[in-house]
Amino acid sequence: MSFNFIQDKHKKVHFIGIGGISMSGLAEILIKNGFEVSGSDRSSSPITEKLQSMGAEIFYGHKAENIKNADLVVFTAAISPENPEILKAKELNIPLMDRAEFLGNIMKGHKYNIAVSGTHGKTTTTSMMSHILLKANVDPTILVGGQLDSINGNVRTGKSEYFLTEACEYKASLLKFYPYIGIILNIEEDHLDFYKDLEEIKNTFIKFTKLIPKEGYLVANYDDAVTAEVCNEADCNILSFGINNGDIRAKNISFNNNGCPTFKVFKGDTELFTINLNVPGTHNILNSLATICAAMCLNIPNESIIEGIESFKGTHRRFEIKGVKNGVTVIDDYAHHPTEIKAALNAVKNYPHNKIYCVFQPHTYTRTLSLFNDFAESFFNCDELILADIYAARELDPGTVSSKMLSDKINEKGLKCSNIHDFEDIVNYLKPILCDGDILITVGAGDVFKVGELFLSK
Repeated sequence: MSFNFIQDKHKKVHFIGIGGISMSGLAEILIKNGFEVSGSDRSSSPITEKLQSMGAEIFYGHKAENIKNADLVVFTAAISPENPEILKAKELNIPLMDRAEFLGNIMKGHKYNIAVSGTHGKTTTTSMMSHILLKANVDPTILVGGQLDSINGNVRTGKSEYFLTEACEYKASLLKFYPYIGIILNIEEDHLDFYKDLEEIKNTFIKFTKLIPKEGYLVANYDDAVTAEVCNEADCNILSFGINNGDIRAKNISFNNNGCPTFKVFKGDTELFTINLNVPGTHNILNSLATICAAMCLNIPNESIIEGIESFKGTHRRFEIKGVKNGVTVIDDYAHHPTEIKAALNAVKNYPHNKIYCVFQPHTYTRTLSLFNDFAESFFNCDELILADIYAARELDPGTVSSKMLSDKINEKGLKCSNIHDFEDIVNYLKPILCDGDILITVGAGDVFKVGELFLSK
């Protein structure tokens, strides 16, 4: 089924899993553009309550009767084909469309689509780019995979031809988009419950580059060898970036007492300007270079680029400082891949601290098993590690991997590591040993942030 974002405003669209960060954003865009929206989710949340207040009809629990007079049903990749609402839609011959295809259809209504892809850093880079576009006053529509204070949530509905979104590679979702500017931050092994190996992931990104029109732009991290290789297949303008390689580079890098970098931006041998980041870590230098390149492709003035980047102070769940209690700083980070974990702990290392205690919740059995040895090498910038049980997400426990197995492996390598099952028990374990000047960082894409919140509230 085709979906015309402009002409189909009389249609009623039903979202299965409407409380998800991306689905809720799409629903909000439709509501603000005059569509009738309904949706279902497992339970109430601030997101579903907000959508209800905007006029959406929300159902709790997935039931066949939730499909009422819908003209289109949108679902996520995580929804089972046996979902009762999916089955009812098929019975009633109501068209079904997955989230990525639906988002792609909305993108068709815009000229300057910016799609931020890569294994790591998508949400932070999209958020940083949001700040630049807002400072440039181009009235963009923005869809972020996290909560961003500057847009009061995860979505902003603009009236211009500018559309900014993350482009996730899971189940090749990014191949359903229509980028004018495609950003590739990095390419590594991940989502191996869907992909066979890195080569298959690389081929998916090659296909992504082919979606960019000849007059469009591919913005790519040339410090990442796989990304640079993928760019050889592109048939559009390329603007590359990096610290060591690329057209746009960061030089003369220094860090302040909170681990936030300052650097000079060069194009070739020409110095363009200086950036003072307000988020920590070397990885955020690369994220900011990506946004600088994308902004240059759109002819955004340097003043707006600098002001936008320097006004960005982070996204919720991305190196988010949750609070301080008894001199202990509590930080939360969404990192759930070995490379992301190393980057987060490197950033903590540059932050004022005595000892670093890390609580990690592995995300999905597939990822934990396929990257088991990499995870075991990822935590050596902390003084002690506590592993919560694996967050299953969309998976069932296959019985082949556990947090206890990973904990044993990490202990063998010389880092003190424990597997503690219950969040309350984790807090009770940490309370007597955390001291003034220590850092407690919770890491993972599940609900591990609750550990920090429990510590702060007790």
